[in-house]
Amino acid sequence: MQAFPAVRSSDLSSLPGAGAAFFIPRTQVNFPKKLFFCRAKFSHSGNAELPSLGGGPANLVVAEKEEAKAVLTLFLKKQGLSKAVAARTISKSALFINHLVSRLHSVHKNRYLVGQELTTLEIRDALNPYLETLYKEYGDILVDVVENFPNPPIEERSIENLSVSPLEEGSVVPVPAPITTLKSKKLRALARLTDDGSTGKPPPHIIYLTEIGMEMEVIKEVTRKFPNFAYYSLDGKIKPLVEFLLDLGVPKSYIPTILSKRPQLCGLSLSENLIPTMTYLENLGMDKKQWTKAISRFPALLTYSRQNLESTINLLYELGLPAENLGKVLTRGPQIIGHSTVNIKATAQYFHSLGVDVGSLLHKYPQTFGLNIEATLKPVTAFFLERGFCTADIAQMISTYGALYTLSLSDNMRPKWEFFLTMCYPKSDLVKFPQYFGYSLDVRIKPRYATMVASGVTLSLNVLLSHSDDDFDRFLKRKMEKNAG
Repeated sequence: MQAFPAVRSSDLSSLPGAGAAFFIPRTQVNFPKKLFFCRAKFSHSGNAELPSLGGGPANLVVAEKEEAKAVLTLFLKKQGLSKAVAARTISKSALFINHLVSRLHSVHKNRYLVGQELTTLEIRDALNPYLETLYKEYGDILVDVVENFPNPPIEERSIENLSVSPLEEGSVVPVPAPITTLKSKKLRALARLTDDGSTGKPPPHIIYLTEIGMEMEVIKEVTRKFPNFAYYSLDGKIKPLVEFLLDLGVPKSYIPTILSKRPQLCGLSLSENLIPTMTYLENLGMDKKQWTKAISRFPALLTYSRQNLESTINLLYELGLPAENLGKVLTRGPQIIGHSTVNIKATAQYFHSLGVDVGSLLHKYPQTFGLNIEATLKPVTAFFLERGFCTADIAQMISTYGALYTLSLSDNMRPKWEFFLTMCYPKSDLVKFPQYFGYSLDVRIKPRYATMVASGVTLSLNVLLSHSDDDFDRFLKRKMEKNAG
């Protein structure tokens, strides 16, 4: 999954009583405080209505709630929940749904105040990155977070005898009734890995997974993140998926890694989810022979809904990616499907501002669109600008060598730049051959440059670095003979 910005307490500021105190017993699970706030009067009144956000049309709020429910439902199903479980979670999550709508109003405040309706795509693009952020932080406990919002889940322990006096103006609110949290669910799931509860042995699917090479420690780690993994049936879920992957040509040794990266695959139906998704992508030009590579790189590719796939793919078309190149992009960089369309748009706009052909860059190096603009892209651009390159130079460099922005400034670019200054080449040669930054400084650049200097000849930067050792020796010898003649 791509790194998303941290959730801030200000994100929840629209909820009533956001600044009130919160009395929590010592049995509370230690979750970050940034998500949970006491709502003294709000909780006491039992009011679950969305707080006023400027007097916008009520019908828009109702519509946005339904859209928010749909986005959350799809997101939960993407994480492996069944349709029924996702529906039950939605039915228990009125306050969280209100919070999502509040977030929409925060992101699109000006449009809401004038009564302008948001499109389904705009709502999805605003909420999905936020849900991804929460999932990254809370994992499978997100279900408990959503259902019990804004009260943090606590350990399973009775607090029935907790003395609670009538609420008074400004008083703090005790934690409500005890909640069975994912902590106990995880413990039960972990215990099941070695004892299925009836035979005293591990469940059949766990034995099967160890037999195909998945280590027990890996299975435990997966279960901690995704407790449902301990309860999948062997014949109904695990074995059909494994055989499906093997039939695609995925090496048996890759299976443990794929399942550890995306255990939710086990919960999806082959006939209703995986095969239709593959068929859809193949019809768009994805090479059947490349499925092994794509799934190994990004197993989550098969878990996205048709709606999410179409949203991202349509955006790639809008950004200038030719339809005939889509299959190659999804094979080379399938992770782009997991990126927020908001982030992809922002990255495309940034490269466009430099004069880069975005469609061409998407085709050559889609991985670039997973980089953070502030933390990675802008510092690399500044690095070259500070050294006298213009934006046109940078655009040519990134268009020629798409991986340029993925390289470390401190460990790669700076030391190689310092050495370049000692070489006999002008800066314009870096514009022509930015691949220079992709070669090892100690293993290739320095030794070959030293050999060339000792030979008394000059080779182009491209010839110096891009050829095999034998070809390099041959070019060097030919140039020496030419100079001697």
